Amino acid sequence: MRFPGQPQDRIIALPAYLGGACRIAGVKWVSSFPENLHRGVDRASAVLILNSTQTGRPEAVLEGSVISAKRTAASAALAAQCLTNGRKVGRIGMIGCGLINFEIARFLLAVFPEVETLVIFDKDECRAKQFENKCKRTFKQVAPEIATDIKAVLQNSPLISIATTALVPHLNELCECPQGSVILHISLRDLTPEAILSCDNVVDDIDHVCRAQTSVHLAEQRVGHREFIRCTLADILRGWAPAKNGSEKVSVFSPFGLGVLDLAVGKLVRDLALQQGLEKVIGSFLPGPWAEEA
Repeated sequence: MRFPGQPQDRIIALPAYLGGACRIAGVKWVSSFPENLHRGVDRASAVLILNSTQTGRPEAVLEGSVISAKRTAASAALAAQCLTNGRKVGRIGMIGCGLINFEIARFLLAVFPEVETLVIFDKDECRAKQFENKCKRTFKQVAPEIATDIKAVLQNSPLISIATTALVPHLNELCECPQGSVILHISLRDLTPEAILSCDNVVDDIDHVCRAQTSVHLAEQRVGHREFIRCTLADILRGWAPAKNGSEKVSVFSPFGLGVLDLAVGKLVRDLALQQGLEKVIGSFLPGPWAEEA
């Protein structure tokens, strides 16, 4: 959902159902208002609602922005682990110095404990410095360094995470990247169609990511097909596709973000809260049966 005269702002609804042992349905309602940063509040806010699959009734309402950030970071780290295919990673590039890339850094450092340097860039120098300071306080084992431009990030980082608020593509080519490097294209709209078409492309869900004018969607519109998308991350995890396509192309992971993953993390949070007695029950939230009303 977009708003007249507010091109940067949006609210997205992601309904989903998770079967198997989980048996949960629900929806994530997440907003992105980048100007919030100038108001002293976070860019994103979200609510996650969990529903019973037996009655359809809502069972839990959770604050969703933290869940969404952790889920985004976890899936990015999983993709990085798959696409680097066992290679050691000494440097990680971070383009965009907000909460999402900070959480991605946290999860990537868990997956790649050998990392020594985080190369960071943001067009807002103050945010880059804030990000650097927070990394120094939180991640004792790595040395963050601020790059002067995006090219400096691309040149020496075999693994790069892009998480910005870009509305239109601004990275036209990736010739600066080392051969076989991996880009986690989390914000989805930074790479031009030409850049996407030059890469080995892996996504979380093909139908999801080919919409809303993402870079992958623009590439599809340019060539009239989706054959440039090699596979999904699930295909690699299931052994249906190799981690690399045999070439030294840059690998790009473009995740639209799957609602089922938010549900899975949300259910975990709900279950742990119930176990620890941390829930707050609102007894009057739902009305009584209509048939029993006088």
